[in-house]
Amino acid sequence: MAGRQRKFLSCGAVGVHESDSGPRVLMLRAFSAWDFPKGLVEGDEAPRDTAIRDVREETMLDDLSFLWGEDYFETGPYSRGKVARYYLDATRRQDVAILPNPETGQPEHSEYRWLSIADARRLAAPRVRLVIDWAETQIGDRR
Repeated sequence: MAGRQRKFLSCGAVGVHESDSGPRVLMLRAFSAWDFPKGLVEGDEAPRDTAIRDVREETMLDDLSFLWGEDYFETGPYSRGKVARYYLDATRRQDVAILPNPETGQPEHSEYRWLSIADARRLAAPRVRLVIDWAETQIGDRR
């Protein structure tokens, strides 16, 4: 799948923060759905650049460190054929700011949480649980 651009490719990242009690992942809530920060690829933007941009825009986290390299996980099509690609990144920061979207003036998310893998899995929809399973394996392989 690498190298192929899709019309509705959304890219984001599973943010990982190492806490004293183990890794925590950052999830955002929009309405009742919990997911990871992500957004549509713009123009000829590279997918990983989209992930970096969108995490920064949606959370103000700007210290992403892709310790797991270029690996990613893609969901199957959902919501009118959109595919979401997630990278795995590490951050030392926990301070998240949910700001209004500059185009709409409204925040895209209403809440954020740093969660254990188990708690993230409980909040997530089935499509996102597959991403969490992948992330858990990647994090475990790196530890």
